[in-house]
Amino acid sequence: QVQLVESGGGSVQAGGSLRLSCVGAGYTYSSNSMGWFRQAPGKEREGVAMISRARDGGVIQYSDSVKGRFTISRDNAKNTLYLQMNSLKPEDTAIYYCAAERPGGRWFYGYQFGYWGQGTQVTVSS
Repeated sequence: QVQLVESGGGSVQAGGSLRLSCVGAGYTYSSNSMGWFRQAPGKEREGVAMISRARDGGVIQYSDSVKGRFTISRDNAKNTLYLQMNSLKPEDTAIYYCAAERPGGRWFYGYQFGYWGQGTQVTVSS
């Protein structure tokens, strides 16, 4: 059974930084694409960043709204995915979800993500 557990959310002021982590069990990170999504109140869940399977080159993609501010990385030995978030803005406020590749899931940059963590709240105040 696949389990994804996020941590690292919290409340910060605009311009601040947070680092999210996602530890997985029952799933090999390097063999699959991994990503971060977020969902703000009243909005649909949207992709934020992803890193492709190792055999596809580990290509990294970001949504335009976070490009240049967020960095996704993966430690395959620890089965852990990270999201470093810098220069945070109030519009980044959302629940952030770790996601793992699964057929039939939500599309993001050519990959389907269908395994989800429980989410971690990120709140950015102005």
